[in-house]
Amino acid sequence: MWRELAPLGRDSGSGGYRRYAWTAADADCRAWFRAQAEARGLAYELDRNGNQWAWLGDPLAGDAVVTGSHLDSVPDGGAFDGPLGVVSSFAALDELRGRGARFSRPLAITNFGDEEGARFGLACVGSRLTAGRLTAGQARELRDGDGVTLPQAMEAAGHDPSTLGPDPERLARIGAFIELHVEQGRALDLSGDPVGIASAIWPHGRWRFDFRGEANHAGTTRLADRRDPMLPYAETVLAARREAELAGALATFGKISVEPNGVNAIPSLVRGWLDSRAADQSALDTVVAGIEAAARAYADRAGIDLSVVRESFTPVVEFEHALRDELGKILGQRSGGGAPVPVLGTGAGHDAGILSGSIPTAMLFVRNPTGVSHSPAESAAEDDCVAGVLALADVLEGLACA
Repeated sequence: MWRELAPLGRDSGSGGYRRYAWTAADADCRAWFRAQAEARGLAYELDRNGNQWAWLGDPLAGDAVVTGSHLDSVPDGGAFDGPLGVVSSFAALDELRGRGARFSRPLAITNFGDEEGARFGLACVGSRLTAGRLTAGQARELRDGDGVTLPQAMEAAGHDPSTLGPDPERLARIGAFIELHVEQGRALDLSGDPVGIASAIWPHGRWRFDFRGEANHAGTTRLADRRDPMLPYAETVLAARREAELAGALATFGKISVEPNGVNAIPSLVRGWLDSRAADQSALDTVVAGIEAAARAYADRAGIDLSVVRESFTPVVEFEHALRDELGKILGQRSGGGAPVPVLGTGAGHDAGILSGSIPTAMLFVRNPTGVSHSPAESAAEDDCVAGVLALADVLEGLACA
């Protein structure tokens, strides 16, 4: 499975993946998912928001156990973020069938669409729509960098956007959702454990900073006469690092847009996107407020207009303790009562976090030896991936089998 999926959407130059929502690469990944489902005799389904489902047992019976993740990527992303969870879900089902497991609850494997938000700027679009965390009206306003709306992109890919919207009936049939994911950090590498259980997802959000100045000639305009928005933007990037260190948080300006974007032109607009995350809401509020205050001070000093817009936000997600503890119990029993499986928090957002407000959710992490993620250097050892599959199979057996 891994070898078949690996070439899809991979850029030959960077070695990274460009599996953006509702593109040809996305279609290839979706075709791969459907082929895996049908090869196992699972009932394939595409829901109203473009998420894919593969069912073992009656989808309408209720109290289903669902596992899976996503197949899309960030720009030049790694191979494991998302796909490892989907591949491991199919592999875990194969393992359970090999054990002769008898299922007492319906089981589903899912691929949530547009989790990374690389094309339309909002993460977890598929799961947000399903859970009602994003309205159909809001979704229809989403545009990519070329001005293509989400409905237009969906239509071009052969999906009807008129069905977009909350899916409470589907969620009501799900008793638990378990998402396996490569760890996006080094906690497991440092502890020496191949697999861990998620405790919580840090609160996080995205803010757009628009610095507006005055375009002019780079070769004839005196420094004293310039209204250059690049200067306060650059100072704000440094302020973000400083404020994050002070608050014990994370802050990153990872995307920038410049107009008119000429080598010999002073910019008229510099637009930068801030991603900030922290272990708790208070720390996040502190770091973002500090960054904005610094940006306004720098902009005022340079005669630059500044607007700040919060484009997305996800509060802290505490995974349901009962389900989380059940995972720990199952994995502890399977290991013969040895050392407990580590429980760790994460600063990365996931579909499981979006769904946690509607249904019980939990996550398993697989060790990432470098801690690198959202990069072609993202990796996990084959032995650890197998350990993740076996852990997921044990959990699914404990939850869904007689």
